Amino acid sequence: MKKVGNIERLAFVTGGSGFVGGHLIQALVAQGWQVRALVRSEKAAESVAALGATPILGELTDQPVVSKAMAGSGVVFHVAALFKMWGKQKEFNAVNVEGTRTLVESAVATPSVWKVIMVSAAAVGQGDPEPQVNIDERAPFQQRSFAPYSASKAAAEQILLAANGRREGFQTVALRPALVWGAGMPMLDRMVEVVKAGTWQWPDGGTHPFSTCHITNLIDAVLLAVDRGHGAYFVADAEEGTLRSAISDLLATRGVKAGDKSVSFGVAWMLAGIMGFFWNLLNLKGEPPITRQMLRLIGKPFTLNIGKARRELGHAPRVSWKQGTAEMRSSL
Repeated sequence: MKKVGNIERLAFVTGGSGFVGGHLIQALVAQGWQVRALVRSEKAAESVAALGATPILGELTDQPVVSKAMAGSGVVFHVAALFKMWGKQKEFNAVNVEGTRTLVESAVATPSVWKVIMVSAAAVGQGDPEPQVNIDERAPFQQRSFAPYSASKAAAEQILLAANGRREGFQTVALRPALVWGAGMPMLDRMVEVVKAGTWQWPDGGTHPFSTCHITNLIDAVLLAVDRGHGAYFVADAEEGTLRSAISDLLATRGVKAGDKSVSFGVAWMLAGIMGFFWNLLNLKGEPPITRQMLRLIGKPFTLNIGKARRELGHAPRVSWKQGTAEMRSSL
């Protein structure tokens, strides 16, 4: 097992085949860590192996498998999550809540593990649709029936944070990034599809302030959390833009323009509610064109205060919006 000082350099990662998890594995390997990664399929196993990790096939809720996979690890990085804009609450809870519970219980029972770092979401602090500007970690957890993803992440984070100190030297950290972006971001594919279909409209013109988090800035914060801090931290870019400027710039990296169509938030909220009602009533397949979960994530002013992460973790976002979008254009 590799060591640097007193730090065990064997890590266990969940969600390693995803956008965030893949970048994390690359960063850990570059720093000299040995990495084990939990995967659910042979395709995912090939993906993490190509990044330098040892794949472990299994389900996040299978405690014997998870416990065996993390044995000997010093730090557990929990990135896996079900993230989509539509679905039943029980579907999200089965992965995000129960999966986190299994992981935390396994980590507490594994003597070598001294820290669990979870990539949570800034949305854990989003309640009813209203402006939230410069919010910090004092904001309470929020769980709403119209936002099953956010509600499940809030419940999962509470399980994680409650485990802090359950045995001597055991710590937990939850990092709450704003919208994660960067070259290869899967969400951009969906945005391009919606815009090309002609159905995109800016809620309230899209002129409201909006925080983002470049993937490199997030991974930097995750790595800083290995040696520092415990508890919850909001993480975001140093710059703040508007929803319209952010989405427009991301689309522009693909040569796509969203246009100027706008819809009032109130009308969009009403339409999303009607669509959701009929999707549930008729058990329709796929996702509605617009959901209240999505509207809550992007439809109102939402900016983060990252002062706590700066003070306690030493977080200093190093990738600017200009640098990140230039990298996205050059990667095509």
